[in-house]
Amino acid sequence: MAVALQPIKAAEISLGKLFTDDFDFVIPEYQRPYAWGTEETLQLLSDLQSALDRDTEEPYFLGSVVLIKEATSPRSEVIDGQQRLTTLTILLAVLRDLVVDDELQRAIHKLLEEPAVLFEDKDAAPRLTLRPRDSAFFREHIQTKGATTKLVTVSDNLTTTDSQRAIRDNAAALRKELLEWGQPELLQLYKMLGKRTFVVTVSTPDLNSAYRIFSVMNARGLPLSPPDIFKSQVIGAIPEHDRDHYANAWEQLEQELGRREFGELFLYIRAITSQTRAVRGLLQEFREQVLDVYLPSNGKGFIREVLEPYARADNRLLSQDFQGAGAWPSVNSWLKRLSQLDNDDWRPVALWALRHHGDDAEYLSQFMCQLERLAASMLLRRVYATPRVQRYMELLKQLVDGQGLTSPAFELSSSERRETLARLGDEIYTVRRVRKYILLRLDSMLASDAGATYDHSIITVEHVLPQNPDESSQWLQDFSEEEWLHWRHRLGNLLLLNRRKNSQAQNYDFDRKKSAYFSSRAGVSSFALTTQVLKEPQWTPEVIERRHRELLGLLTREWNLATDFPS
Repeated sequence: MAVALQPIKAAEISLGKLFTDDFDFVIPEYQRPYAWGTEETLQLLSDLQSALDRDTEEPYFLGSVVLIKEATSPRSEVIDGQQRLTTLTILLAVLRDLVVDDELQRAIHKLLEEPAVLFEDKDAAPRLTLRPRDSAFFREHIQTKGATTKLVTVSDNLTTTDSQRAIRDNAAALRKELLEWGQPELLQLYKMLGKRTFVVTVSTPDLNSAYRIFSVMNARGLPLSPPDIFKSQVIGAIPEHDRDHYANAWEQLEQELGRREFGELFLYIRAITSQTRAVRGLLQEFREQVLDVYLPSNGKGFIREVLEPYARADNRLLSQDFQGAGAWPSVNSWLKRLSQLDNDDWRPVALWALRHHGDDAEYLSQFMCQLERLAASMLLRRVYATPRVQRYMELLKQLVDGQGLTSPAFELSSSERRETLARLGDEIYTVRRVRKYILLRLDSMLASDAGATYDHSIITVEHVLPQNPDESSQWLQDFSEEEWLHWRHRLGNLLLLNRRKNSQAQNYDFDRKKSAYFSSRAGVSSFALTTQVLKEPQWTPEVIERRHRELLGLLTREWNLATDFPS
């Protein structure tokens, strides 16, 4: 028996028409919670600002939204697009609470809330309703007039989920950025959002059909990728008698790197060639900034001069397997460290060096050392994507201009060094994406082994002084509440373990914890940081403070940070 296909409707809609009575967006309870962080949120604002700065009337597209929606009802269950719709609502709420013109404020608020209709006894209703656990918080702190002004001061005690904390943090980040804008710029942002910012809505009344659409739209490996299109253009620009040879060479490179990494390589090549941050899609920018130099007559030149050397360099970057004595082991170690970062924005810079200095171990070792220092500082300072990429693009420009290891963009300003050291001295454990990188970096230094590697399947960052000591424990006798609050999440109180232990043992007193939680069956640890702790006869505020200063001193010297900044 044939299955009847449900009708599918697709439309390109401006935000000004999306946030109207035609749609009543609901995030179903079975969906994952809101999870965008400040980096994604500020990236969205930065992209919108870039579109404004171009001062054109070209539309700005935010991708697609997949909905379960009957044609005769505004109710729209969001299958794909939750993160963008929620973040846009937060942005509009912050914008509403920053503008001073009452009429403009009311206009923005209408995008967030369907007005009440008194003669129908119809209450005001939000345009977007989050999952049940977060909907009341979102209604109170985002969709209520003036609420975002107070939201930025809400403590963790008043938030009950990670989503609520993300909502607060993203509102605070947006508010901080938009406070620097003048009222005319805020008005222009509102006009752009309402008039020329678009999404494509794809709706169907059936859940199975909606998920089928979502799966097809997001299927990996099925649709043509940009490299597939570039391949047809490049191979088509090669004389017919040579096409098979160069097509096989292209396919061999793709096979060696893997389809996903091969696709990423084109992003890196575009960045290296243009030394600018991507603004439009890869299909358009790669053609204009890279391929137009070679097409329509020199497809061979693109493969020989660009694709092959950068694919080989990318292979070395990923495999980290340079052979030989001297500085080669150091080069491998620097690449391993860089690969532990939480982003890949450094890779075009590293690929440039591997492409142009691939046989010079001393140069590469010094280069990667300086690159790691810059990348680690930006990681610690939580520099978000746009300024981070801009810094790397500035560095690429200087490298292409021939400045090499003396490129000014490698250097940290005095304020950057101070902020880096301040972040190191703060509660480093609370920053999930930073803490393991810093602890592993310290451990390799303490091990006095530039080639230290960590192949454990699980590496965790753990506390010596527990996060939540038992009331009857020795910890509360050795530490006042003030000392416990100050030291528990700082470097001096942290170490590494290569497996998860019984969580109950986390709160043992120090002597028992050393034997039951920190050491292996042989009574030792594979981490220098942890061995350092095992050698301490007791764990007191004075011990933590001493160790904290020692570890800060190591990193200060390693990264050449400001030595006169207080730790």
